[in-house]
Amino acid sequence: MMRILGKASSINVRKVLWTATELGIPFEREDWGSGFRSTQEPAFLALNPNAMVPVLVDGDVVLWESNTICRYLANRYGDGRLLPADALARAKVEQWMDWQATELNNAWRYAFMGLLRGSPAHQDPVQIAASIAGWNRQMGLLERHLETAGEYVAGGAFSLADIVLGLSAHRWRKTPMTERPAYPAIAAWMARLDARPAARAWLPDDTA
Repeated sequence: MMRILGKASSINVRKVLWTATELGIPFEREDWGSGFRSTQEPAFLALNPNAMVPVLVDGDVVLWESNTICRYLANRYGDGRLLPADALARAKVEQWMDWQATELNNAWRYAFMGLLRGSPAHQDPVQIAASIAGWNRQMGLLERHLETAGEYVAGGAFSLADIVLGLSAHRWRKTPMTERPAYPAIAAWMARLDARPAARAWLPDDTA
């Protein structure tokens, strides 16, 4: 059976779990990472030299990097679900996945680590404020897109873009911050995501 290595509290692990659940793929999950088996163990490093979760083991296939794993699952098992076959439609899904992994992630990292994780290395109030402002600015970009995009990020059909951005938006709405715009289009989109059975299984998490 397919194995997914990584603790379920990890946002990147939950991307893969949500994708596999949407596609109806049976899998076994193994707890690796902080608080569980160390990713510095030789057995884990042999699978991912970066010592990061998640890792996918699917028969002879071993993959790391969460967005790459999600693409693989959709390509191999999705039959057009979650990642379209049409080149332009696929590119629109993947551009939002890439934006999540670069621009959006870079914006929230300092504020999230300081405000929700309580990291001693992320307690500078000036940097926290700058991170919150940048995070809200990026979420505002998503808000403006969703105002005209349709029901989902890439248009009328649910896709991988909704999975990776849905988890990021959940983190944004759970992190305690002094300023968080209402963004009604994001709220309506998140309500649609919250109604999906696979989202109810993997979207919520106490650690965001």
